[in-house]
Amino acid sequence: MATLRDILYKVRLQSVNGSTDTEVADIQIDSRKVSEGSAFVAIRGEKSDGHAFIATAINQGAVAVVCEEFPAALHAGITYIKVADTHEAVAFIAHNFYGEPSQRVKLVGVTGTNGKTTIATVLYKLFTGLGYKCGLLSTVQNQIGNVVVAATHTTPDAVSLNALLKQMADEGCSHVFMECSSHAIHQHRITGLQFAGALFSNITHDHLDYHKTFDEYIRVKKSFFDNLTAEAFAISNLDDKRGTVMLQNTPAKKYYYSLKTLADFKGKLLENALTGLVMTVNDKEVHFRLIGEFNAYNLLAVYGAAVCLGEESNEVLRVLSMLSGAEGRFDYVISKGKVIGIVDYAHTPDALENVLLTIKKLRKGHEQVITVVGCGGNRDKTKRPVMARLASELSDKTILTSDNPRFEDPLEILKDMEEGLNSAGRRKAVSIVDRHEAIKYAVSIADKEDIILLAGKGHEKYQIINDERHHFDDKEVLAEMFDLLGK
Repeated sequence: MATLRDILYKVRLQSVNGSTDTEVADIQIDSRKVSEGSAFVAIRGEKSDGHAFIATAINQGAVAVVCEEFPAALHAGITYIKVADTHEAVAFIAHNFYGEPSQRVKLVGVTGTNGKTTIATVLYKLFTGLGYKCGLLSTVQNQIGNVVVAATHTTPDAVSLNALLKQMADEGCSHVFMECSSHAIHQHRITGLQFAGALFSNITHDHLDYHKTFDEYIRVKKSFFDNLTAEAFAISNLDDKRGTVMLQNTPAKKYYYSLKTLADFKGKLLENALTGLVMTVNDKEVHFRLIGEFNAYNLLAVYGAAVCLGEESNEVLRVLSMLSGAEGRFDYVISKGKVIGIVDYAHTPDALENVLLTIKKLRKGHEQVITVVGCGGNRDKTKRPVMARLASELSDKTILTSDNPRFEDPLEILKDMEEGLNSAGRRKAVSIVDRHEAIKYAVSIADKEDIILLAGKGHEKYQIINDERHHFDDKEVLAEMFDLLGK
């Protein structure tokens, strides 16, 4: 229990009707979860407006309502609080209600278009390997120590997030590593949290269905660093053309990593093979299990964060050298017949290009590269032809298929993708709507040492059709097809 007065700290209040001495049992943004003593925060979402459910919340026992406009009729005994933005307000309210949990751990956030999951996951594995009890908040999964908590969003809503952080702190986690998506930053899900440090991986074409313009997407990412404290550290990719822009206004201590130029954390790639990476990190040569140049960048970011958090550099590199990456990120299997299958979450043009260029560098020369790729429905349509073009240009054979079609007709998504193919691309591409059949076809045309890339879904264990999730696991289907077709 906490009083309204206590949990409204830092909230920008416009008007209050009722007593702020009211005791609150919990914070809810979903009226269906409201019970006796709840404070209900009316959030304007993409599909519904919480203001329409204020009466329902009160009927179910809410004692306080936080909203952007007061309802026409005010109930006696209920405290109404008017704010300009309930997304921002609930973030501060939740942080206060749960006892400011981000101040009880060393919280490190990772943002950027690609690499967030790998960087956060490897940081979690590294610090666990260094002897700490850690928390992880990622697209793939949330973890409290060794206990896995299922993840439904890249970053949970502000109430769930602060509840998780409190649980992590209560259970003895000293460090927490989390992905910070552009949606989460824009929707104030991480507002009010105290970050010990923040990392920027890169920024490329993505989420323009939500942010509308690339400049807006950049501005949102940058705001994460702008709002850090002077006690925090900020680490950015100097080889990304917007790497310095991200940190130009941050009050935090600035650091950069690079493979191409002098930086605080400098790497040089010596060997890139299916057995892993050999690279120098600040002039120390290390063999890593992770594969690909993009992972060389991820490893530099992780190394930099560990050093900024006070860890000894040689011990950091020793533990890092033994670690694997995140599930569904360049996750590869080799069949009995020596066909190589790679499952990767690459769902943006830049990520797909990086994976295919990595495969190109790893191949010996005679192998076919067969790429199975789709694009999600009800998402940025402009990247569809680009994804198909890149797949066809960098593969020997391309199979266009479904990803998560959601409420769109999969055939229409494929038509959008096909627009990116020139005459040469069309000759080596085929469209198969059913993803299961597409993977089966890819395996059927593969010979010994050929490389099959299943792009777009990575760690996901489902396919979203309309608003329903159906079980679908690329890696599972790939293994099934290897056995079925005797590959």
